[in-house]
Amino acid sequence: MKQISQPSAFGRVAVLMGGSSSEREVSLNSGANVLEALRAKGVDAQPVDGIPALVEALIAKKFDRVFNILHGNKGGGEDGVLQGLLEALNVPCTGSGVLGTALAMDKIRTKQVWMTLGLPTPKYMRLAPGDDVHTAARSLGLPVIVKPACEGSSVGVSRVFNDADLEAAVELAARYPGELLMEQMIVGEELTVGILGEESLPSIRIVPAGEYYDYHAKYIAEDTQYLCPGLDGDAESEVRRLALAAFHAVGCSGWSRVDVMRDRAGKFFLLEVNTAPGMTSHSLVPKAAREVGIDFETLCWRILETSFKETGKP
Repeated sequence: MKQISQPSAFGRVAVLMGGSSSEREVSLNSGANVLEALRAKGVDAQPVDGIPALVEALIAKKFDRVFNILHGNKGGGEDGVLQGLLEALNVPCTGSGVLGTALAMDKIRTKQVWMTLGLPTPKYMRLAPGDDVHTAARSLGLPVIVKPACEGSSVGVSRVFNDADLEAAVELAARYPGELLMEQMIVGEELTVGILGEESLPSIRIVPAGEYYDYHAKYIAEDTQYLCPGLDGDAESEVRRLALAAFHAVGCSGWSRVDVMRDRAGKFFLLEVNTAPGMTSHSLVPKAAREVGIDFETLCWRILETSFKETGKP
């Protein structure tokens, strides 16, 4: 990753936030924090809300590069659409390219890649319209998780312990576009590992006050505990190695966050890769970065450096 010493080297930076995905509010929160941090470092950064507004600004030659902090798909910036647009226009952008973002957003195809490479991930079944969800659940074995295949921030996710609750879980997940996914529920510790450049940051073990780390625990509650590093010794080394392997397997680059479960026997299971992780006050990549001496402003600078690719426009 190219190291930049002067803010002027970045040129005029669009901090792309908001958009029209289900994660709009989280993105606006993240974007405001990033904007403040970059400006504090002397970067000429301006907010842009959503892809259509960015297109207008780029046509008018208002920006030289993009800090993408859109979350989600269908109007978010994590499904490859934004990356394809910017690549066609030869405008540099932070984070992963077309392949990495599009593949990581699709949890089903991400799992297929991981399984092909022998990387551990919970057993799953794709749920097409009309599929018998009760048969699928019996095949995997309760408890299971039902969720949209292409959403983030825990939206549309249900944990199902009883056969009678399956229909409601599917109904909730089906409110979001794309395929549905039923996944074996791993009982144990929830961990996440930030990736910055070619290095994995210390893991974070998430201990919510409630039973689960849901949307409320992620973005609203003040009593969720974040233990960093989340593990010790060989286990910490292994989860960081596994997260980096998962990141590379789906073609990601720049920065990301990899979510992992560790069952009660100590085995790790990969859940998903987030190619534009949250940068709110509750977000996890900033917490992990602080553990290795990278403050929030420096982290945003380092992420912006990922817009300088090895090939193409600097």
